[in-house]
Amino acid sequence: MNFRLKKLIGSLSILILAILYALIATTIATAKLGESSTVVHLIYFAVTGILWIVPAMFIIKWMSKDTSANRR
Repeated sequence: MNFRLKKLIGSLSILILAILYALIATTIATAKLGESSTVVHLIYFAVTGILWIVPAMFIIKWMSKDTSANRR
């Protein structure tokens, strides 16, 4: 696969991931944490704010993998 195409696909994937993840995390927080304290909200959003990085790391790793070595 062309490196530029791989970067485009990866960038769009990360953008879609971030949007969907934010919507899902906010929906869960609204549905489940309505009556919770400020500390619970802080912990929830801190954890969910960091958790999306895990799938993004795999996408970035895939994007940066050199495909020219696999063609030989």
